[in-house]
Amino acid sequence: MTLSLPAGLTASASVAASSANLGPGFDSLGVALGLYDEILVETTDGGLVIEVEGEGAGQVPHDHDHLVVRAIHRGLLAAGAEAPGLVVRCRNKIPHSRGLGSSAAAVVGGLAVANGLVAQADLQPLDDIRLIQLSSEFEGHPDNASAAVLGGAVVSWTDTSTVPPTYAAAPVRLHPDIRLFSGIPQVRSSTAETRVLLPEHVSHTAARFNLSRAALLVVALTERPDLLMAATEDVLHQPQRAPAMPASAEFLQVLRRCGVAAVLSGAGPSVLALSIGADLPAEAVEFGTAHGFAVTELGIGDPVRWSTGVAVRG
Repeated sequence: MTLSLPAGLTASASVAASSANLGPGFDSLGVALGLYDEILVETTDGGLVIEVEGEGAGQVPHDHDHLVVRAIHRGLLAAGAEAPGLVVRCRNKIPHSRGLGSSAAAVVGGLAVANGLVAQADLQPLDDIRLIQLSSEFEGHPDNASAAVLGGAVVSWTDTSTVPPTYAAAPVRLHPDIRLFSGIPQVRSSTAETRVLLPEHVSHTAARFNLSRAALLVVALTERPDLLMAATEDVLHQPQRAPAMPASAEFLQVLRRCGVAAVLSGAGPSVLALSIGADLPAEAVEFGTAHGFAVTELGIGDPVRWSTGVAVRG
């Protein structure tokens, strides 16, 4: 039986940006970044109102195709509820189509804000396991989604022997000396568009290389940040995507020549730099700024937060 929620319930959620792959960890490693979207929702007797501030304003759909709205309805359904009408307000700081997990944040935030609604109807909110599963079903892999749910760094995986596939993740405790810097360009890119650049088959040599680097990266992230340069090497996706985003590829190489472990953030075009304690070299920052990148230090992102009412973050 599905419970119809009464009008007048309010809930809010705050969800972090994320960076996936981290070089060799294709579709499996991710980290949440200290840049947040907020979602405020109120139930009504009918209809749908969507308001968007910040990133995506005037560009995203204002109907039931809106990703946050789809996720809210999915979360309500999973909890055994429905809402006759909704007012959805999105305050977005995560840039869209830059490789910073904006789609995953929209889905995770929508599911989380649904938790805030069902909690007021004495229904059981979705736990982290269910949030990872449901949010990953939207995109087919759990790297960004699990980072947005759990915060911090994660290792995620998929079991395709089940229908639907089972998605899961485990947190990784980042070494305290690691600092994260994002280089965000004005140009946009689509994961779907850049994924078609990747070959369907890879050699044993390439697979072996990335397996060793992905395993080493977990060690570097947790215990040995001095190994980050070697651990962030990749041959499976970054070289193949480079022709589609030459400025990002060049900025990445400049950072690495300066001794900073740098990777494409997700499918790009943003670049993520992992520094050991120090600020980025002036040479690298100057190059990035001159080529249209906003270079900013970002903290480690928190787990998704939801609450009844409308205030989540101070």
